[in-house]
Amino acid sequence: MFLVIEIQTMNDGKIANIVTAYDNERDANSKYHTILAAAAKSNLPAHAAVIMTNEGYVQAQQCYTNDIIE
Repeated sequence: MFLVIEIQTMNDGKIANIVTAYDNERDANSKYHTILAAAAKSNLPAHAAVIMTNEGYVQAQQCYTNDIIE
């Protein structure tokens, strides 16, 4: 089993996360890359995705950040 976690850091510093379980790696990878496609264009301070096994082994992780210059 594979878990895909979407992690969003809001402008106020609060963290939101969505965890979805998949029976196969292909579906998990598809969701992981879908999250990253949205994160690449996100205006959030940080928007990340993680794919891992149900045993806790991280297979991939990536985070997009926005450094706001005032």
